[in-house]
Amino acid sequence: MTIKDLAKLCGVSVSTVSRVLNDRPDVSPAVREAVLSAVRESNYVPNNSARSLVLTSSDAVGLVVRGVSNPFYSDIIKVIGREIDAAGYTMVMQQISSSADELEAAALMEREKKLCGLVLLGGRWDYSEEELRRITVPFVCCSYTNTFGSLPRGCYSSVTIEDSRAAERAVDELCGLGHTRIACLMAERDDRSISELRYHGYLSSLGAHGIAPDEALAAVAGSFDMADAYEATRRLIASGAEFTAIFSISDAMAIAAIKALADCGREVPRDCSVIAIDGLTFSEYVRPTLTTLCQPMAGMGEESVRILFDVIEGRSANRHVIVEPVLRRGASIAPPKK
Repeated sequence: MTIKDLAKLCGVSVSTVSRVLNDRPDVSPAVREAVLSAVRESNYVPNNSARSLVLTSSDAVGLVVRGVSNPFYSDIIKVIGREIDAAGYTMVMQQISSSADELEAAALMEREKKLCGLVLLGGRWDYSEEELRRITVPFVCCSYTNTFGSLPRGCYSSVTIEDSRAAERAVDELCGLGHTRIACLMAERDDRSISELRYHGYLSSLGAHGIAPDEALAAVAGSFDMADAYEATRRLIASGAEFTAIFSISDAMAIAAIKALADCGREVPRDCSVIAIDGLTFSEYVRPTLTTLCQPMAGMGEESVRILFDVIEGRSANRHVIVEPVLRRGASIAPPKK
């Protein structure tokens, strides 16, 4: 019998069995007794070379968060930390800027901390196989996937919403209320990431409702920052373009847009409706309450950790999960004025 057999017999991870055998304190009494009982009943004798390997392996899971100021990640981080701890592993987290290379940070962390797995929270959507050679442990992309890259789907896992479809649903809500002059507030049209996908969803919904896109209604902020979104909205208003609604690709940008509209004498939703995607907690407390498609943040974190441990512990291969956002009906949209 091997340590892997013991782990399977007890329904725990190899690292948990290792901690029991090495008399580590970070194991619950019930799990400790179950493992020791299995050891006694099976007459398990650790193989010296295998035991040496176990002693040098790590039970640490790395979490790399790209975008230190992104409020969307805070709830997901809490859930990921909780789930990693509940599974008997240790989380090592590193936050990097939105312009930093998460694969480089992950590869360095893997080497230094001897990680057994990784969760990448936020990142690029265009990895190549060559870049991925820097990572040698299982990893899960949480909140994004490799839409614009060339990775075989079998070499990594992901948990995300379908961003284009979510944008379609948001704009469908506006069209259903009778809006035909709908602006899109985005970071970039072609960032090979969320902004591009959600902009395409916006265009798809307009097309499905027989509405021709108007270049004058594309408000490009240049980033996801609220200050840039505020200025982009003010430029849109100052341009003289006629619009009765704004689809914002994120809650934070939508909140900035609401302020810009108010500062320019336009009331939401009487003069302009605003809808977004994300479901940030604080967007419930703006006035008016933002109508938005809420990403299931807790579910995304839980599913990412579940998949990672299934791969680490040999229960399944890599897989990709699409989760569904839920519309939260606030008070920021209404039919256009007659």
